[in-house]
Amino acid sequence: MKKIYTMLMMAMMAVVLASCDDAKIARTLEGTWRGNMYISTRYDGRVYNATESEITFLRDPGAYSSGSGYWVDYYSGAPWDYVANHIDWRVDFGVIYVYFREERTEVRISDYRLNGDTFYGTINDNGNPVDFDLYYYSRPAGYYDSFRWGYDYWARTRSGSDSTEVERPVRFVNPELKQE
Repeated sequence: MKKIYTMLMMAMMAVVLASCDDAKIARTLEGTWRGNMYISTRYDGRVYNATESEITFLRDPGAYSSGSGYWVDYYSGAPWDYVANHIDWRVDFGVIYVYFREERTEVRISDYRLNGDTFYGTINDNGNPVDFDLYYYSRPAGYYDSFRWGYDYWARTRSGSDSTEVERPVRFVNPELKQE
């Protein structure tokens, strides 16, 4: 009985320690990061490559290791200037999961290094792992209302009006961009 109790206590300690690490990662992650996520978008039979990505992680004040935010991919030479998504994210045993609300898809970020100034590692989108590089851009002064970011999901065209096309751009991690 003592062995079972000891093993149970060790397992509980491992979970508690992992939770503390997840909360520390979430605190460091909070804010806005910019750089290259090597994202491309497929639209109307063509592929467009993002020139920069901006990701804002806002921590949920009621949770230790999760929150919401937004992810914006900026383009040059595409029929739109950017594609933006509201996101929900969580840190689970050191792995960062990012769920894109409008697209209803999820990516996984692992094998990363995160400090106050840099965030780099591997993003995995449906079995396509790509290394990424981001730099710290800003930290929020407080928590923001999730619907006041100024970005709409749908790609904004250069004329400033929303596209009326039925087909939506399909974003994906592009391993070929990393090799260029």
